[in-house]
Amino acid sequence: MKPMGPVPAGFASIDGELAIGGQKTGDLAAKGTPLFVYDRAMLDARVADLRAAMPERLAVHYAMKANPFPPLLAHMAGLVDGFDIASGGELRLALEAGMAAGRISFAGPGKDDGELEAAIAAGVTLNTESAAEIRRALAIGERLGVAPRLAIRVNPVFDIKGSGMKMGGGAKPFGVDAELVPPLAREIAHSGAQWRGFHIYAGSQALDADAVIATQAATLALAGDLAEQAGVDVPHCNLGGGFGIPYFPGDTPLDLAQVGAALDDAFRALPDRLAETQFAIELGRYLVGEAGVYLTRVIDVKRSHGEIFAVTDGGLHHQLAASGNFGTVVRRNYPVAVANRFGEAAMESEQTIVGRLCTPLDLLANKVALPEIRAGDLVAIFCAGAYGASASPSAFLGHGPARELLV
Repeated sequence: MKPMGPVPAGFASIDGELAIGGQKTGDLAAKGTPLFVYDRAMLDARVADLRAAMPERLAVHYAMKANPFPPLLAHMAGLVDGFDIASGGELRLALEAGMAAGRISFAGPGKDDGELEAAIAAGVTLNTESAAEIRRALAIGERLGVAPRLAIRVNPVFDIKGSGMKMGGGAKPFGVDAELVPPLAREIAHSGAQWRGFHIYAGSQALDADAVIATQAATLALAGDLAEQAGVDVPHCNLGGGFGIPYFPGDTPLDLAQVGAALDDAFRALPDRLAETQFAIELGRYLVGEAGVYLTRVIDVKRSHGEIFAVTDGGLHHQLAASGNFGTVVRRNYPVAVANRFGEAAMESEQTIVGRLCTPLDLLANKVALPEIRAGDLVAIFCAGAYGASASPSAFLGHGPARELLV
């Protein structure tokens, strides 16, 4: 048997069936599978818990690349203080969701002139990623007769230790190397643009509170040093994100209270250049990841050389991350359950759950302990609220996208 990650807290059963948002999964799946289901009560609770643990001074932004499903975005717009986007398409979705342009920030190393123009015209903050991008934005602003809102995305020399994905430290396509930032900050501040400060993002998917605390301390120190070298105050500083969720066996939740207490202490000892700075943190998967479940129906159960394979109507074309093909080096099992017999004892024989695609990569759960899986059963894959539907190749082999529901 191969272990699975932990089922997130907050899920219950009704009459022995997994429930999401107070509804049986069988009822939710009645109009067809596969589908993603997102629980709005879990979204509410996650944001509330985060705000309770973090300093009141810290704004909470949603990094919408984690999940841009429009009904979810509209719900999140009422919960958070801002959206962080990474494309012109996300800008359109953010505005359609009701987020005010002045509370949107736009990062990404390859913004084209059309995207810059749309963002500047709307009043969005651009987290600029190079000297050339800064000068393109200034020229576009001058042509439009609009003072662009410009921050600098900084490539720090550090990253989050133990993070799942390094976004800073060393040579990176993201941001401006820290030593090059001060003269560019002065250039923006003296250009007639609206100087908006720094965006410093070091890594993602961190579960170690000490590592997050150390990175946030280093980020605040770097922001203060850069401001002092540039001779400018910092209106706003985005501290990045990096808070992880438990996906795999042995993963434990991030100690949010410890992180919040340390950040509160750090805010009480800021240098003068940061005394009036507005701070924000941008989180994606931490806010939405555990609130989502991917449901897929078992089409067939077969044996091959003594092993049991349950073949579903879903697969990696919807849940690339759960298949192990989205950034992980060693494939491990996400938390999985038989939704229509949630909590039933596992059988002694191990079972493997696969998708319907003609590739051995289409593996959803490998040699796991579950109740005996039968054709017609409904399989639930948890931690599916982030980097699921929009981060998977839904056109692959022509089966089409999964449905999505917010309940």
